[in-house]
Amino acid sequence: MKNSNKYLLIAQGTFIFGYIFLRYAYYESVMIPFVQEIVLVVLGTIATIAITAALISKQSEVELEKEQRVKIFDLKSQLYIELINHIESMINKGKLQKNDMLHLEFLTHKISIVANEEVLREYSGFIDTLNKISDDNVISAFESDEISLKLSNLCGKIRYDLIQRERGKQNVEKLLTKNIKKF
Repeated sequence: MKNSNKYLLIAQGTFIFGYIFLRYAYYESVMIPFVQEIVLVVLGTIATIAITAALISKQSEVELEKEQRVKIFDLKSQLYIELINHIESMINKGKLQKNDMLHLEFLTHKISIVANEEVLREYSGFIDTLNKISDDNVISAFESDEISLKLSNLCGKIRYDLIQRERGKQNVEKLLTKNIKKF
């Protein structure tokens, strides 16, 4: 049970118990109106404190969740930009070296931590293209265009991943394994 729900239950219990007690005290102090007013002030104060505690707890939960989403967004953005920069450097060199493919393999592991299912599926196709091209270790102009086309498709999925939340059940583990087996 989340903290805000616990505080809400505590607030409700306190309010009910306090109400019963203070109602009894209120009726017992009929002869002294000033005491009745003090009883009402105490009841109002207790209710205000309980409600405020529940609201502050809920606000803290929302802020923590927001911070998590921001950190994940930053991590995703950083990894996706690193991938694009790495592909750019590979194309600029005009050849695929063993270190490039090793770096790409570790980028795959990093991306698999944060990417949604659609990005992983598109990334799988992108890796297939790179593996096909890497047979001769040279990137021709035609192959460069093919890589760029696949990268643009991947960038579309990445953009959607950064802007939208994931929906539906995922089969991420199978996609991760499939992507890694391609190296």
